[in-house]
Amino acid sequence: MKNTCIKIIPFLVVVGLIFSCTGSSTSQESGSDATTDDLKEAGQAFIEDDESVPNVLQIAIGSPDHTTLVAAVQAADLENALVNAGPLMVFAPTNAAFDALPAGTVEDLLKPENKETLATILKHHVTAGNYDKEFLKNFDKLGQADDTNVTVEVKGDDVFIGGAKIIASIKGGNGIVHVVDKVILPEE
Repeated sequence: MKNTCIKIIPFLVVVGLIFSCTGSSTSQESGSDATTDDLKEAGQAFIEDDESVPNVLQIAIGSPDHTTLVAAVQAADLENALVNAGPLMVFAPTNAAFDALPAGTVEDLLKPENKETLATILKHHVTAGNYDKEFLKNFDKLGQADDTNVTVEVKGDDVFIGGAKIIASIKGGNGIVHVVDKVILPEE
């Protein structure tokens, strides 16, 4: 038994050295200074892929009319939620829609102490599903990601979600972005 232990211990030391050398050379070869914490924080929202259809978050990030929405999503730490497999319908208010809120509202919501309130408001703009504007005309209300409902109204060819008019729609890899002209606030 003693001979077996004496033979195994050096073997384990050599195996340990091989694995530790392999791990350090991999990070040096990649030229990355990223720590494990950096990688955890990035998540799938930050994986770049030139071949697939952009997801709903990438669509918003690429739109010059949605910089306020993107800043709000980042402040609420919801990036990874918007890149999930879905399907997701995101009702994306334009910068002008955020500008129409009372003065100071957006700045106040972007403060770290209001992160939970901001996340609730943003979740009120997300619904499970992948329905185009025409199909949305079949609904009276939709269940939102914040566990509340929002009304759907049809006026002629226009569709309103919670009072916000859909002004454009863009299909994404994990759902659809419906651009709206108003911030949809949860009813109290």
